[in-house]
Amino acid sequence: MQHEQIVDRFFAAIEAGAIDTVQDIYAPDAVIWHNDDLVEQTVEDNLKVLAGLHRAVSGISYEIVRRAALADGVLQQHVLRGRLPDGTTVALHCAMYLQIRDGHITRVDEYLDSAARGPIRRARESV
Repeated sequence: MQHEQIVDRFFAAIEAGAIDTVQDIYAPDAVIWHNDDLVEQTVEDNLKVLAGLHRAVSGISYEIVRRAALADGVLQQHVLRGRLPDGTTVALHCAMYLQIRDGHITRVDEYLDSAARGPIRRARESV
């Protein structure tokens, strides 16, 4: 499977709330890093975050702004869109470098504006 197909499947699973599918796409020892806390998350921790995201944000979708296929993965700029429980719409601009090996995502480096992520984080923590 091509890297872009794996990434398409990954984001479609997140949009659908199919956490088990996301887990299957990750390599068991994958690492997920975010620029706003500089912490490397395990797959298990990231799946908890994604489950919390779905409890707090409805209608999750990814609008791909730009994507580049690389020899070892995909570099993608996108906007995560959705609606908070109070009806507020969110648009979180992100860039991700997703490394892929043997058909699985082995590492994600996510760059986002932590201030723009604040409303999503607060909603996630309150549900």
